[in-house]
Amino acid sequence: MTAHSDVIIVGAGPGGLSCAMLLAKAGVSVTILEKTGGVGGRTKVFEKDGYKFDNGPTFFHYPEISEEIFRALDLDVYEELNLIPIEPNYRLVFGSGGSLDATTDLDSMTEQIGALCGEKNADGFRKYVLDNRRKLKLSKNCLNSPWKGPLDLINRRAFRVSKVLRPWRSVATDLASMFPDERMQLAMSFQTKYLGMSPFKAPSLFTILAYLEYEYGVFHAKGGLGTITQRMAEIARELGVEIRLNEAVEEFLFEGKTVVGARTAQGTYHAERFVMNVDFATGMKGLVPDSLRKRWSNKKLDKKSYSCSTFMLYLGVDKLYDTAHHQIYAAKDYQKNLKEVTDNKVSWDDPSIYVQNACVTDPEMAPEGHSTVYVLVPASNQHPDNKWDEIKHEYRDVILKQMAHLGFEGIEDHIVSETIVTPDDWASRDIYKGAVFNLAHGLDQMLWRRPQNRFEELNRLYLVGGGTHPGSGLPTIFESGRITAKLICADMGIVPDWNGEETWFPDLRKPRTIRNQ
Repeated sequence: MTAHSDVIIVGAGPGGLSCAMLLAKAGVSVTILEKTGGVGGRTKVFEKDGYKFDNGPTFFHYPEISEEIFRALDLDVYEELNLIPIEPNYRLVFGSGGSLDATTDLDSMTEQIGALCGEKNADGFRKYVLDNRRKLKLSKNCLNSPWKGPLDLINRRAFRVSKVLRPWRSVATDLASMFPDERMQLAMSFQTKYLGMSPFKAPSLFTILAYLEYEYGVFHAKGGLGTITQRMAEIARELGVEIRLNEAVEEFLFEGKTVVGARTAQGTYHAERFVMNVDFATGMKGLVPDSLRKRWSNKKLDKKSYSCSTFMLYLGVDKLYDTAHHQIYAAKDYQKNLKEVTDNKVSWDDPSIYVQNACVTDPEMAPEGHSTVYVLVPASNQHPDNKWDEIKHEYRDVILKQMAHLGFEGIEDHIVSETIVTPDDWASRDIYKGAVFNLAHGLDQMLWRRPQNRFEELNRLYLVGGGTHPGSGLPTIFESGRITAKLICADMGIVPDWNGEETWFPDLRKPRTIRNQ
């Protein structure tokens, strides 16, 4: 079989789906080739023993990007995705003492901080909000536009953001200037784990991660976050996108350095443009010959910095728990905990954990009177010293005891369904080194130093997902899909009708292909 579309997208993750929807709305014919039996990548729901679990992400935040994408389709994101606001955003419990209910009520947040840590820290929070509100405003156009190289630093968007980036500072050092209490530094920095990084290494730009939660809130999607990608796939199909499941791409076909086809066991697909929506290193090594890659050769990929991984427990329990929807327990010695992860060690002594108790908000995630409990523990990415098959059950016991800090005392007696996922398991699912947040987000792997949305080493190949600009996390992955859709439309000479939404990038000159349209 030989088939032709305008655009072939390899992988039906959230980035590929957002790109497909926008392209289809622009009149582009799109085929998605997905190797598994379902859409969503890691953003999917799985069911076991009557319990529903989010496989990967568990909350939806910074809705502005998805609002704009859905408006381009003349749709309301909140209605389409059944988004439910969570209050509080999460409860943060400190091993060193005390807790905070993180909330979008900034006055309440300030009062809580003052009561826990004193007025200097409350003043620090006021300063933090103002600083990051400005930081987001100035950096937004850097994050939602493509980058070609260091010369882009000369333009207006980069000049604006240079005022707030403070590249000589990490997240941790930036926050230390505002908060005397280490607990508050932790409260505003643990979100760097969304990028798979320590706050001591993450660039100071990423103090905005916590701010986005306080400013915009977090949401649950009824039925689990995997329903988001299910609905996006439905919308894509309604717009004319063909989604072919259980059809793995085995290789791209080339004429010189130009991608001209994608081969599967079922046939060959030809297109004008190709989009890769898979784990970046895995995709490069599996789909593109090493000889065609200089900057991103196998040897260089192996030397890149990658995010941490996670140790997971998916627990079905025969009991209801009256806790917050999201909770984080931060180890008493949080720095030691982070260093262990960074040094490829397993954190046995007082590990930090995140727990989602989804049934507080969405009882249908479990049988009546039961709970679905999701547990995530930051862990080193795959490393030969960590024999997870040998230690996973012992480590599971440690984590169950840690859950008592969050109101889950004696949970082991109530477990009726259990799934354990280790960094090695993630690696077996074509996630390079088990690094679930893809390439790390240090300054040496951001902006033009990250794989570009219009892939720089090959013609007609584009990237979406956490391995390209602007990076990991659902909002930025959606943005990667939108950036790539804009680039493809421009390269094809199309000015899309996106219901009044921007079709190009505010600070970039339009290319000749669309300049006069």
